Amino acid sequence: MSQLDLFITGIGRLVTPIGQQARRGRDMGDVFEITDAAIAVHEGRIVAIGKEVELQQKLEGRSINRTLDAAGKMVTPGLIDPHTHLVHGGSREHELALKRSGVPYLDILAQGGGILSTVRKTREASEEQLYNQAKQSLDEMLLQGVTTIEAKSGYGLDLETELKQLRVAQRLQAAHPIDLVSTFMGAHAVPVEYAGRTDEFVQVIIENMLPVIAAEKLAEFCDVFCEHGVFSVEQSRRILEAGKRYGLKSKIHADEIVALGGAELAGEIQAISAEHLLAATDQGLAAMSKSGVIPVVLPGTSFNLGLTKHARARDMIDNFALPVALSTDYNPGSCPTESIQLIIMLASLNLNMSPEEILTACTLNAAAAIGRESSIGSIEIGKHADLTVWNAPNLAYLPYHFGINHTFGVIKRGRTVVWDRQLVHRVEDAK
Repeated sequence: MSQLDLFITGIGRLVTPIGQQARRGRDMGDVFEITDAAIAVHEGRIVAIGKEVELQQKLEGRSINRTLDAAGKMVTPGLIDPHTHLVHGGSREHELALKRSGVPYLDILAQGGGILSTVRKTREASEEQLYNQAKQSLDEMLLQGVTTIEAKSGYGLDLETELKQLRVAQRLQAAHPIDLVSTFMGAHAVPVEYAGRTDEFVQVIIENMLPVIAAEKLAEFCDVFCEHGVFSVEQSRRILEAGKRYGLKSKIHADEIVALGGAELAGEIQAISAEHLLAATDQGLAAMSKSGVIPVVLPGTSFNLGLTKHARARDMIDNFALPVALSTDYNPGSCPTESIQLIIMLASLNLNMSPEEILTACTLNAAAAIGRESSIGSIEIGKHADLTVWNAPNLAYLPYHFGINHTFGVIKRGRTVVWDRQLVHRVEDAK
């Protein structure tokens, strides 16, 4: 190769997990670090990494299209948010007082609030309205240092609206710098028109929705809310097994509120991930560990709901050797935030995770939770040049100095899309 597209110099500290698969248990704390580093990029992929002085000598004589000076800042892999409910209509700030007065979420749901409130607003919204609202959230995520997200449907609960959500995500994937990985979650709640007839709705998902979603190639994963009062373990199994028959890999909202057995089901069907897990049992976590299921932990949700109980991340890491991933759970009800950096702080404060474990959980393990660990999630030769440049001297500074955005710049596949805390992309030219 005689030419390089991009040469990033002046990296004060480069920190990354290493590997083509998720890091399990205590290996999550093992990260690779170089000071005074540089990165060479060609055609959107990393082609060289090392000490700047050594890389300068190695690349001598090659034509470099663009040089970017990181000015002594820290660089990590671009952050990955593997559990979001990005595309939805409206907001639910009116429920805040109910939550703060102690009304349980399932009671709010039973009163027609919660998910069902957002379903009404999403059904009423036009595709363009959903696109513009979701794009605004994506821009905020990009400014936070996020380069890839998962986006679930599930606020339609009918074929027309589920398709509308997934088509909006497909449009954003084509237009926005952030990569979107789509998940069909028609089994997010039971719609009012099927109240008391959950089994019938399960059949609608299996017979009417899944064939169309698969035929139009609108999703890669199928998810279900396996929870008391929503979908039972058996109903969840039926939906996820049907999704597999249509080529959709399994995810599951498991044991968020009660220990229903969702984690055990995730292990049984070898789901790629189980998510939430606040009430997961030892048996469930053991089943997940045996099958290689990735726990996606969402500390922002328990924080926002005012819970004193959090997912047992330390047990997952220390006692079950699980590859923990972290995510925002961005949604309009239980966790209305696009801030992955808030999640970084909460993972330190409430989950007792180390800065190194948090980085791995937000990069390589998060990539594995959406099946992208071979191409993103670490700074390694051959992987996409998805990078976050930080106004921070080291990893520990990120959860330590909380409440502000530490992102200085973002590189997406070798393109500068955020610099000096500002968006520098035009959406229509992003891809």
